[in-house]
Amino acid sequence: MSGRTCANAVAHRLPGKGPACLLLAAMFALSSLALAEQPPGDPVRLQIIGGLAGITQFTRIEQPFWQSEIGPLSQGRISATIRPLDAGGLRAQEMLQLLKLGVVSFGTVLLSATAGDEPELSAIDLPTLNPDVATLRRTVGAYRPHLEAVLDQRYDIHLLGVYAYPAQVLFCNTPFTRLDDLSGRRIRTSSVAQSELVAALGAVPVTIPFADIVPNLRDDVVDCAITGTLSGYEIGLPGVTSHVHAMALSWGVSIFGANRPYWETLPADARDTIRQGVAQLEQRIWAQAEADTQRGLACNAGAPDCSGEAQTPMTVVPTSPEDEARRRRLLLDVVLPRWFKRCGRDCELTWNTYLKPLFTAEPQTP
Repeated sequence: MSGRTCANAVAHRLPGKGPACLLLAAMFALSSLALAEQPPGDPVRLQIIGGLAGITQFTRIEQPFWQSEIGPLSQGRISATIRPLDAGGLRAQEMLQLLKLGVVSFGTVLLSATAGDEPELSAIDLPTLNPDVATLRRTVGAYRPHLEAVLDQRYDIHLLGVYAYPAQVLFCNTPFTRLDDLSGRRIRTSSVAQSELVAALGAVPVTIPFADIVPNLRDDVVDCAITGTLSGYEIGLPGVTSHVHAMALSWGVSIFGANRPYWETLPADARDTIRQGVAQLEQRIWAQAEADTQRGLACNAGAPDCSGEAQTPMTVVPTSPEDEARRRRLLLDVVLPRWFKRCGRDCELTWNTYLKPLFTAEPQTP
């Protein structure tokens, strides 16, 4: 594909952003020059787009892995630079296309950010589907072969890892005791499905990037926000909200992959090292997500064993039996039917093939 074709494709995805399109087209033209197969034994230098900046997954796991660990793991052959997804003008909504075009060679895709264009990818993290990390692990394990095939066949992306952030929960700046208390409130969401869930509760969804959550709460643009238990604490939500719900609404699942034409130019031994390294990285991220879910709730509550910076203690609203029953009704009556409508008959068949067998305890199709 030529630089001009790339520019036209990116321009179609980013209307009205001519300079950005030219920059991306130039980047693509340069990257295409590197698609000749790299000789065995030569140094391999990678450019990585990681996860969201300023939170544990990136600062303590992803960044050190690519900057400090991949070198020794490859006996000095592979080096990498990494920058976060939400830095340098990149838009999370465009990462699938940028990886497909080869503008980004290795990158992270937040599945919630792609839901408008490719709702089938978001099946594993539909709101209210995974109330705990054990359920989420089963869901991802069952759906992963299909996820891998979709990325390969439609986007020329080689799937390397599936990552999870800590549970995404609800933070609000005024008291509430149950989900049904949220009617009328303006709530920050990050995906189409989250917005549909919020609307079903009688609230008003407002889509806001992660980096803008705190200023929008401070400026009274929204009353509540859905985000990770620990990431919410780390960006300072205890300073602008007072109550946090313990129920996991979703998990911020993301995929890490490589542009497949570029991936295939790498020497086989380098690919093996990267694949093995990312598999270990994935295990560490999942373990951290599970631990950070509980740590986030503890820190938001001002627990004395929280190792983070002291902030104003919040009230943790427990998940009541009524809320659990409400979650199940929302999944069956709202989340799945709306997803089927957006995604089409093929997605309903995909659900029945890969995920419905996991949820035989209750009927999962409307």
